[in-house]
Amino acid sequence: MQYSFQYEKPRVLQGLRVHFVSRPEVKIMAYAVNIFAIVAAVLFYMHKIRPQAFLLCSLLWFILMLIFWFFMPRMVYKRAQKTFEDQYIATFNAVGVGLENDRGSMSWDWSKFSNYFESGQFFHLYFGPRSFFLFPKTPMDADFIIHLRALLGEHVRKGRT
Repeated sequence: MQYSFQYEKPRVLQGLRVHFVSRPEVKIMAYAVNIFAIVAAVLFYMHKIRPQAFLLCSLLWFILMLIFWFFMPRMVYKRAQKTFEDQYIATFNAVGVGLENDRGSMSWDWSKFSNYFESGQFFHLYFGPRSFFLFPKTPMDADFIIHLRALLGEHVRKGRT
């Protein structure tokens, strides 16, 4: 199975957001901040703390949102901008994944991938916790997506990192 694709910046940024927000450490931090906010709101309502604690929690939540939703995806995109501007041809077969562009080609056996998951716009194939590759779904037709899901299901563990 083979298809050609080129990345679109807004979609890549969204795919990177999905990656960052799905990280276990980010989820734990978000839960901790939410619990802190609820406790601060209850204590503020009971007049046990001053409003500064509740405002601090709101500020923490706002900063986390800015970092993981805006700054980190843009930093990653900027660092790998040449990668995201190229035109690619991806090949999926029983042996693994091949990728080629004007500058060269690369192939990986299925054993190189630790896991994968599918988001709304991408297939995220992970080499490890922080190393992954995004394959956009927009140029794929429905049959290709069905076949790719089956192929990935046979060779790579499904799940987020």
